[in-house]
Amino acid sequence: MAAEQPYRITPVFDERSLPAGLRRDHSTKAGVWGVIRVLEGRLRLFSEEGERDLAPGRPGLVHPEQKHRVEPLGPVRMQVEFYAAAPAL
Repeated sequence: MAAEQPYRITPVFDERSLPAGLRRDHSTKAGVWGVIRVLEGRLRLFSEEGERDLAPGRPGLVHPEQKHRVEPLGPVRMQVEFYAAAPAL
């Protein structure tokens, strides 16, 4: 069954406040799913599955322990939600 609610949500980051740790390869822990939500602008998600441009209404799903990083494509506002089970997108 898909998780209904995230157990944690990051603050909203923009292209200036986006932490360096999100810009370089990192991964979630075992059993942790991430959903990258772009509120404004565009963001590129790099992962083991390839590259994908994210925008409002086009979130990025990060599987447990999957290496990934993000890169702003100009001005952006985004945040990350964390789930204990695969979320329905």
